[in-house]
Amino acid sequence: MENKSTPTNKSAARIMASIFGFLSGLGGITHGVGEMLQGNVPPSGIVINSWTQGPIATNMGGEPAMTIVPNLLVTGLFTIIFSLATIVWSVVFVQRKHGGLVLMLLSIAMLLVGAGFAPPIIGILAGVAGLGINARTWWGTRLPINIQNFLAKSWLWVFGICLINGVFLVVGSIILVYFFELNNPDLFVNSFFFAIVSLLLSIFTGVAYDVQKGNRVVVS
Repeated sequence: MENKSTPTNKSAARIMASIFGFLSGLGGITHGVGEMLQGNVPPSGIVINSWTQGPIATNMGGEPAMTIVPNLLVTGLFTIIFSLATIVWSVVFVQRKHGGLVLMLLSIAMLLVGAGFAPPIIGILAGVAGLGINARTWWGTRLPINIQNFLAKSWLWVFGICLINGVFLVVGSIILVYFFELNNPDLFVNSFFFAIVSLLLSIFTGVAYDVQKGNRVVVS
């Protein structure tokens, strides 16, 4: 017999998958625009700079990426298409069955066609969060109750810090580079590494949050 509790739009897993999947796609679009502006020319190799001129090129290291597409114009076009698909899937469809897996596959496609390295990795981690939307409450229910309570109460704070850093990395960096001429590539690299760590912590604490709130599907 099946006993299901439907996940809500307020579940930690759904919130993280949607928001960071959206930010991943937004970051990918930035790469795609730079690649399209380079024109109908072949890439110099598998690893490229998405931008070769302008503030992003001079102040952000050109936003490195990789591509298996032998044309930069087409690379940029594919990057924008897959990035938009990632945004739409994250916002509208990620709660569906296998929604997290599809988000991960879209992020891998972004990686291969030129969406940089940071946006696809963030998208893959968002997909990992999405896998938990309809998952069993496996290890979360096996932890001691005091640890469950601590992790669940920590989620909102960890997620908030992670979100601020993610918005800074994807949106704030562009604003600082274009409008304030900030030239500090290491700052953005460190922000990316912090995004990975904080997103993993958000996923970990989000499991406990959803277990306590009953936001996951439990099959028995």
